[in-house]
Amino acid sequence: MKSAILIFALAATPALAAPTYITAARMIDPASGKVVTDPAITIENGKILSVGTKSNLAAPAGAESVDLGAMTILPGLIDMHTHLIGNAGVFGYASIGETRETAMIWGVLNAEKTLMAGFTTARNVGAGDYADVALRDAIAEGLVPGPRMFVSGPSIGIIGGHCSDNNLLPNDFHMLGQGAATGPWEMRAKVRTNIKYGADVIKTCSTGGVFSKGTVPGAEQNTVEELTAIVSEAHQRGVKVASHAHGTAGIKNAIRAGVDTIEHASYLDKEAIGMAKARGVYLSMDIYNTEYTQAEGRKNGVLEESLRKDAEIAEIQRESFRAAVKAGAKVIYGTDSGVYPHGDNGKQFVWMVKYGMTPMQALKSATSLAAEALGQEKMLGRISPGYAADIIAVDGDPLADVSVLESVDFIMKEGEIYKR
Repeated sequence: MKSAILIFALAATPALAAPTYITAARMIDPASGKVVTDPAITIENGKILSVGTKSNLAAPAGAESVDLGAMTILPGLIDMHTHLIGNAGVFGYASIGETRETAMIWGVLNAEKTLMAGFTTARNVGAGDYADVALRDAIAEGLVPGPRMFVSGPSIGIIGGHCSDNNLLPNDFHMLGQGAATGPWEMRAKVRTNIKYGADVIKTCSTGGVFSKGTVPGAEQNTVEELTAIVSEAHQRGVKVASHAHGTAGIKNAIRAGVDTIEHASYLDKEAIGMAKARGVYLSMDIYNTEYTQAEGRKNGVLEESLRKDAEIAEIQRESFRAAVKAGAKVIYGTDSGVYPHGDNGKQFVWMVKYGMTPMQALKSATSLAAEALGQEKMLGRISPGYAADIIAVDGDPLADVSVLESVDFIMKEGEIYKR
């Protein structure tokens, strides 16, 4: 009997994974702006143990060696604005027919596509029924492949608002969105509810939007008092706040209220950029996805109203991006994936360079700077001892041609290789 118990105990004890030793032609460290030739990295138990070069860092005894040849190594990428739940090819009235269960199945598929694009971390800003919480936890438990997720649950905002309500349904249904509220105390209650059910970031809207029926991107939503209540309640619990904001007044309202990130930030003026810089607010600006919306949106059911708003705002947002970068604002990588196909997250790099960033700045926006915005700068966004072993590699040099990041050839998350 004792022998049987001993055998069971030994079988149930997980074997310690052998260390991994990775080498390649070069490694880019966007946080420092440095490029290392012939890098060598040792990894153990999902974390980076040591970093050096082939000449000064030997492989540990018993290590699995991974030689990536002429490839370039980078930290795993971070997308700060995704919508993983649901079918990215269905919009407008057609989207009403998508059940919660179907949306979640799509979420599992979308998460894997995102990881396979080299994005080892994603922030999901807006999902009904706490489906993003369930997806985050399933990925963390190893049930399904996907990026490490930070999630908001239902977005919070005004009745009839862009992110909080469903404006496609007529009055006959007498239905409000899960995040719709009125007044500071109702907004606080929504924040408390989201945190109760697992959200680790709060999403709100301080202006109208492109893809919501009947809202105007430049128009303010939520009063400053309501926004301040949301931020105060979230910050008391150590939770950051992201605010969707296209219009200038709504951007300034959100900054005054103390939000941590502004999403879209389309109509920036000099004062708004200065406010963001002074208060350390990060700008997540999705300057690629309009290309997909204008080409494929009508076929996917996007409302004519939304196509018009998207076309009107596109170049204005891109010029705001250029101005923010030139002024030295903290611009982070956010794609709004879900508006366009998941797995295409890397296509925005080219547009960020086109509109004013250097390739190194674009890489930093999706690695160490994004990690800083998440409050995870001591764990994510760098290839450094003690950090999570999130490592990707591409065939080519992103500093010479940033488009190589549209096809990532090697992907490791927390020491596990997902693509080789």
